[in-house]
Amino acid sequence: MSWAIWITGAPGCGKTTIARAVAKELASRGIGVKLLEMDRLRQILTPEPTYKTEERELVYRALVLMAKLLTEAKVPVIIDATGHRRAWRELARSLIPIFAEVQLTCPVEICTKRERARPLGYAPPGVYTYATRPGATVPGVNVPYEVAVNAELVIDTHTTRVSSAVQEILYLARRLHNLALLRPYRVGPTG
Repeated sequence: MSWAIWITGAPGCGKTTIARAVAKELASRGIGVKLLEMDRLRQILTPEPTYKTEERELVYRALVLMAKLLTEAKVPVIIDATGHRRAWRELARSLIPIFAEVQLTCPVEICTKRERARPLGYAPPGVYTYATRPGATVPGVNVPYEVAVNAELVIDTHTTRVSSAVQEILYLARRLHNLALLRPYRVGPTG
């Protein structure tokens, strides 16, 4: 049994930057972590995403299942996903015995600036520009973003340096890692 940390927050709040830095730092310390990035997973699960409610439900449930299976295989997991519905993050918490949530906060104006400056990659460009179109479903703009109520860490990425945020999450990961080492994995209905 291993552990999972879900780094959540609005688009542009710094999830990917921080998650990648944490994963890199853990790897340099000999902890092989699997980074599950929603933007990458979407390319396979929904190559032409509609971002409709049903599609999001399926994609996030698949993400949670992947994280659960990896932790059962003794692979630590960092989840980089907006996960704007609290229910998805709570599902992960209920299925993964050693789980933590990191809530990133940042003013939407700053997120918009960051999103515009983001290099092309996995995430669709112009998330906040798209939010102005009729029928748009951008978390935190057109669709409510449900802030974590049980987050183990809350980090304001507007006022906290990336290096400091990474150190806070590394400390949390170390605690979870030690907990996983102490917890025997039981197979069966109670496991």
